[in-house]
Order: sequence, then structure tokens, then C-alpha cells
Amino acid sequence: MIRTMTTAVNTMTQLQQNIDIIGNNLANSATNGYKASGVNFHEMLYQQFNNDKADTAQRQTPAGIRYGVGAVLGPAMVNWKQGSLQVTGRDLDFALTEPKQYFNLLMPGENGEQTVYTRQGSFYVSPVDGGRLMLVNGDGYPVADSAGNAVSFRDDVKQYSMRPGGVLEVTQNNGTVETIQLGVTVMERPNLMSRLSDTLFALPANLNELGVTAGDVVTELNGADRAIIGMENQKLEASNVNYEKEMTDLINVQRSYQFNARTITLADQMLGLINNIR
Repeated sequence: MIRTMTTAVNTMTQLQQNIDIIGNNLANSATNGYKASGVNFHEMLYQQFNNDKADTAQRQTPAGIRYGVGAVLGPAMVNWKQGSLQVTGRDLDFALTEPKQYFNLLMPGENGEQTVYTRQGSFYVSPVDGGRLMLVNGDGYPVADSAGNAVSFRDDVKQYSMRPGGVLEVTQNNGTVETIQLGVTVMERPNLMSRLSDTLFALPANLNELGVTAGDVVTELNGADRAIIGMENQKLEASNVNYEKEMTDLINVQRSYQFNARTITLADQMLGLINNIR
């Protein structure tokens, strides 16, 4: 009975973590550029008892009895599929139309600024010294250009527009036009990326341990490669969360949790009966 309770408790702990992941997906179903996460369960270590040596009958299942100790969640996997495009009509909203392409942002880190990546293309302007404006995301992180520098331009802006190849065109009130190549990176091996927040990703810190270099994981699009950039203005990419699937998974996980909780209750009742008999 104690073993039954231990197995149920182990599984319930993992089910609670699964509920947290599903809840996070549902909470971000309206977050632009969000990529849903999913997990699978794996069997934990089990103990084999070969107590049926006298049984010579043919069987389809493995010989003996296997006592498990519950289930464990596998690594969380990100769904990298592209979300649908939403028309916003806002000049500083940009949507990438290629699934592996990401905007470059400059985020403060322990060793200075580091480049992070996002699909959330809702940008804003923030005043800086010298009568200029800096292009930033909703968290205030500067948007990087193709050279890895923060995007900035004069503050007397009349109009923003997007040209092919990810080129931002800023028209001043006097008719002067500034052209800026927004930094765009292709994730060659997205499953190696580290998730920093709901919409931000970064290179893993243990590249050497993984046996890869930064160039194996991401490729910055510069020069002739910028022709493959797919970007549309006045649109945003919606979350790729499948609301119906997440709700169905949530119901199934809750039922599994209730089943394991009931297992503990029954085991406790049986222990009580045994103690009364003794």
C-alpha cells in the first residue's frame, strides 16, 4: 500500500507541472509571437519480479511482473509553427512570414548587452540624447539593426514604411528618408535555444558542452541573404496556441490527477482495514 501511495504521489507531482505548462499556454493564447510548449510523459524506473517460472504458457506480454514508481515529464518542447497574421494598421507593427526568422533585440546581461530573439514585432519609440528616437519593444529593449547596433533615427518623423528585405524607411518632416536594415536571424536549430520569457529566446550558455557553435544554431541574415526575409508591415503574428487542444489536454490531465488522488484515498482506507484486523 505504501508503494501504491508513493507511485501516485510521484505521478501527481508531474501532473501538476503539466497543468502549469498548459495554464501558461492558455494565459498566452492572445500574446503576439508566443510559441506554445508541450510535454510527454515517460515511465520512471521499475522493478522486475520473475515469479512465474513454472508458467510455461505462451504470452504476448513480457515475462514476470513489473512494479513501477510513477511517471515523469519529459523535456518541454516548443511548437515552432507560425501563428496567423493579424492586421493592426499600426506603422510600427511588423510580422515575420517565415517560421524560423526572428527579430534581434539587445538585452542587458551580466557581461553587457546580449542579443536575444523574438517573433513579437510590436515596436515603439523611446527618446534618447541628441534629439533622436530609439526603436524598442514593449519591454524597452532596443531593436538591433543588421550590424548589431540599436536602431535610432531623428525625432521629427513623418511616416514609417517597410521595404522588401526587412528595410525600415523613416520619412522626416522635411522629406528626408532614412533607411535602416532591421536585424533578422534564422534559427537553424531552434530546439537548442533557451527560453527567457514568453516571447524571448537566447543562445544556450553551454554551447561547448552541446558540441556546437553559435553559427550552427543561428544565422544572421546580411547582404544577399536578406532577400529571403519575409516581413509585413501593420500586422502582427498571433500566438500559435491551439485553444481547443489545450482545453482538452487540461481536462485529461485533471482527470488523471483525480484518479491518482483517489488511489491514495483507497490505499489509505485499505491500510486502515489492515490495522483494524491486526
